[in-house]
Amino acid sequence: MLLPLLLLATIPPTISEESKVPPYTLPDPLVCADGRKVTDAKTWNEVRRPEVFRLVEENMFGRTPDTSKLQAVVEIREQSKDAFGGKATRTQFKVWPIGKKGPSFDMLLYVPNAAKRPAPVFVGLNFGSNHTTTEDPAVFVATSWVSKQWALKGTTQADPALRGGQARRWEFETLIDRGYASATVYYGDFEPDHPEGWKNGFRAAISPDGANTQWKDGEWAAIGCWAWGLSRMLDVLEKVPSVDAKRAAVHGHSRLGKASLWAGAQDQRFAFVISNNSGCGGAALNKRIFGETVGVISGHYKGRGFPHWFTARFETFSEKEDQLPLDAHYLLALAAPRPLYVASASEDSWADPLGEFLGAVHADPVYQVLGQPGLATKEYPPVSKSVGQTVGYHIRPGAHDILLEDWKNYADFADRVMPAK
Repeated sequence: MLLPLLLLATIPPTISEESKVPPYTLPDPLVCADGRKVTDAKTWNEVRRPEVFRLVEENMFGRTPDTSKLQAVVEIREQSKDAFGGKATRTQFKVWPIGKKGPSFDMLLYVPNAAKRPAPVFVGLNFGSNHTTTEDPAVFVATSWVSKQWALKGTTQADPALRGGQARRWEFETLIDRGYASATVYYGDFEPDHPEGWKNGFRAAISPDGANTQWKDGEWAAIGCWAWGLSRMLDVLEKVPSVDAKRAAVHGHSRLGKASLWAGAQDQRFAFVISNNSGCGGAALNKRIFGETVGVISGHYKGRGFPHWFTARFETFSEKEDQLPLDAHYLLALAAPRPLYVASASEDSWADPLGEFLGAVHADPVYQVLGQPGLATKEYPPVSKSVGQTVGYHIRPGAHDILLEDWKNYADFADRVMPAK
């Protein structure tokens, strides 16, 4: 009789009915550690924001090492002004962020040829190799590890036949037509997405102990590395004359939405921060026990989760979410006062759409202290209606994905906060 009980213990408890969500209490992002209430921008910027940042860093993503003194090497592998029928210039970069003795990443950039001034740019990571984001035959195939979904059968090598396989998630031409540039890198170039992937990524390359590193609680994990990679992309874009890197939107879907939020929190050069279906560990409230939970995502249950995404401490809050000294609204508030957009999908209950909306709602007080209206509503919008002012939100019909409707909303919001024309 013990065996069935042990098996049951490995099954994560999940809630998918709103009526079954237990009560929860959220900490106040505007109350300092010494009990002071934040009522002005100076106190937020000098006292409370550093405290909130450390809470996210220590309990979720870990500390990113300082690599500012490292000298990157950037080369242009290929360039053409004939992309998308002459609408855009395509540039493909090879970048060695820590010098040529270290690993590299391949960045794909499209810039609209019709732009009369440096174009604002959307910056994001992709899941399957740059060549899967577009039908463009000139885009190179990744040479780093890829998951079996994007690999040649029986290997971890990217399948050239899957060119354009996720193009519907990358509306390059839509953005080009609206005056925006787009830059993307395959996220596995920074770190392969599996528990041992760091040994062949930048975390090992940067660590003095290399692949023999014993990671300690509080040190960075995969999401931290992917977020670091987004900033390294921005480093390159700052030196591209046709791009206005001061008007850069960092974006990501799912786990890469978590990375985009953390990149936006750490690197305030990003002018606009976007989270698409980022769920637990992203925009959704962790204390609101609905869909995916801290225990599931952090690997607390045998055979489930992604412990390599987070610093070790995050897993200790499994089934103890009430003890978390922060929640998703802290992570979202670190974007303030810059524009922020959170998006959900109606059938994506695992990511808790209402929890994502509430994360944005509870970040509002920080925006207001900084003189911005934020989301400016507590009313959950109907499907396909975008709401908000400095903070935007929509829930579109469908499943866990990023689709044309999402991109149109992001571009509409960008037209207000970092217009291309």
